[in-house]
Amino acid sequence: MALTIYSYPTCGTCRKAKKWLEDHQKDFQELHIVENPPSRDEIEALYRSSGLELKKMFNTSGKKYRELGLKDKIRDASEDELLDILSTDGMLMKRPIVTDGNKTTVGFKDSEFEQVWGSPQ
Repeated sequence: MALTIYSYPTCGTCRKAKKWLEDHQKDFQELHIVENPPSRDEIEALYRSSGLELKKMFNTSGKKYRELGLKDKIRDASEDELLDILSTDGMLMKRPIVTDGNKTTVGFKDSEFEQVWGSPQ
């Protein structure tokens, strides 16, 4: 099954993840996270299949995150509120997001990619 990678073209971490996938001959479809952001339901599915805490899906170093003052807002927000916030703007999401529909990784760490995506497709 081909992978889907939500990325942002100027993001260095996204470029590293793409290079890893290419170097490991993984078939993938790239989606621009701002032009083609995942829907709220897709974000929820990505979050659940990642095994991460929902707050880890936020791009906490992003300009938009700081502009909106989300550090304080997400601390006490419910899961529904967090999903609603994430679905408003692709720039709020940590990237890259790579999924095969069953497993999802958020961000890029060589060791994590090797563990999750290193096996033959």
